[in-house]
Amino acid sequence: MRIDVWSDVVCPWCYIGKRRLEEALTSSGETTTVVWHSFQLDPSSTNEDPRDLATRLGEKYGRGRDWALQANAHVTGIAAEVGLEYHLDQAKPANTVDAHRLLHLARDLEEAGEVPAETQGRLKERLLKAYFTDGLPVGDHTTLTELATEVGLPTEQVREVLASTTYTDDVAADQAQALAYGANGVPFFVIDEKYGVSGAQPVEVFQEALRRASADRKPVTLITAPGATTDGDAACGPDGCPI
Repeated sequence: MRIDVWSDVVCPWCYIGKRRLEEALTSSGETTTVVWHSFQLDPSSTNEDPRDLATRLGEKYGRGRDWALQANAHVTGIAAEVGLEYHLDQAKPANTVDAHRLLHLARDLEEAGEVPAETQGRLKERLLKAYFTDGLPVGDHTTLTELATEVGLPTEQVREVLASTTYTDDVAADQAQALAYGANGVPFFVIDEKYGVSGAQPVEVFQEALRRASADRKPVTLITAPGATTDGDAACGPDGCPI
């Protein structure tokens, strides 16, 4: 089973949704491949914004810093329910395009067999933890190099990507694909290119989506005449057709 996920590494609900999906997968017993896709909540954001997160959010939504502090406290409490520790008062401003470009690098190296499977997933997890728990600047190239190397990406290739515009078009293509699916926000999950889950839904929603996808993948039940073999005499195969 393949699960495609669109999310941003500075999206609080994306981290919560990741944990809820993981819980659903554990209970389902399904063998899955999870592919992480890019989605920037704010492509215009900078790494040098002097405002703290609450101030930025309050001004962005026009509801003030006190409202943003309450919103941050609310999502921090929900994160704690799934075992995550948020320190949003320490969150550093970041443009996430470079983090997403490294996630594309990780995926390409996985497919080429140059790094172990799940390396992209480990990088995604490390980036989320870096932002929400560790208070690290995930738009900073030095920080990104350290985090990517920590999960097993080759240092020189990481530096080469960060020094270039490699994968920038892939990040944009991911964003366009999400919009084509009708996803105006993240997290957004697509299971086996058929079932979509929008938002950090309860675990039960993910479990139901996985159950339906699994049921769709069951083999067809063959109905034959009494005494007939399952391959039958009136069928053509790779070696020709019996007459």
